[in-house]
Amino acid sequence: MEILDQIHQAAGRIKDQIDIMPQIGLILGSGLGALAGEVKDPVTISYGDIPHFQESTVEGHSGQLVIGLLEEKPVLVLQGRIHYYEGFTMNQVVFPVRCMKALGINSLVVTNAAGSLDTEYHPGDLMLIRDHIKMVSDSPLRGPNIDEFGPRFNDLSDPYTKDIRTMAKKCGRELGIVLKEGVYCYMPGPSYETASEVRMLKLLGGHAVGMSTVPEVITAGHAGMNVMGLSCLTNMGTGILDQPLDHSEVVETGVRVRETFISLLKRIVREWPIG
Repeated sequence: MEILDQIHQAAGRIKDQIDIMPQIGLILGSGLGALAGEVKDPVTISYGDIPHFQESTVEGHSGQLVIGLLEEKPVLVLQGRIHYYEGFTMNQVVFPVRCMKALGINSLVVTNAAGSLDTEYHPGDLMLIRDHIKMVSDSPLRGPNIDEFGPRFNDLSDPYTKDIRTMAKKCGRELGIVLKEGVYCYMPGPSYETASEVRMLKLLGGHAVGMSTVPEVITAGHAGMNVMGLSCLTNMGTGILDQPLDHSEVVETGVRVRETFISLLKRIVREWPIG
């Protein structure tokens, strides 16, 4: 079965189970899935019940769709994502984003847990992603182009939509949330970066590093979607502090900033322009 047929089959299964058509998609990263609990009148669908969806093997990723109303706007929330390092293909990693597009969703919020590359960006800070540096050679657009979704060669001059970033910063100011802004570096994982790699990424202009998000953003940009990216900085990169890294720290920091994260994203969804 061709990938386009798989996308439409999965989107059709989702559509059959919902009464509202979502307009904004949200992907929640490690330890950040609590926002899904804020969705009103939710319909919950396990990834395993959707054709061609893959289930995450990583702690902190619940593996279900939640569809309903958030701040009176219809949303589709991915409570957890899958990652390239789990052994999935790029097509499998970005499959949910393509399903969102097939459902008519043109707005995407991607969140992640990330390590800080800068001593001025501390664990617990929220960072609005301005741009990214892709350190993984594979691409979700490699192979035959899906013309229904976008052009063979797509523009990435504004991958994280400038107008949406401006709106998000305004929401942060109104809530009294200090919102950093910077460049996210995408590394393959699952090993954390070495101290030398952290120094290299900082020299390249990076502010945070993680193992996700960029494939979804590239795919959404290819499909003409408006995108916002938000990183929860959960730890300092290797070598910045004299201590080893552990995934439990990532999840614990996500829990610690949960209320700030939820309040900010709810305000952003409320203010998100639809149409």
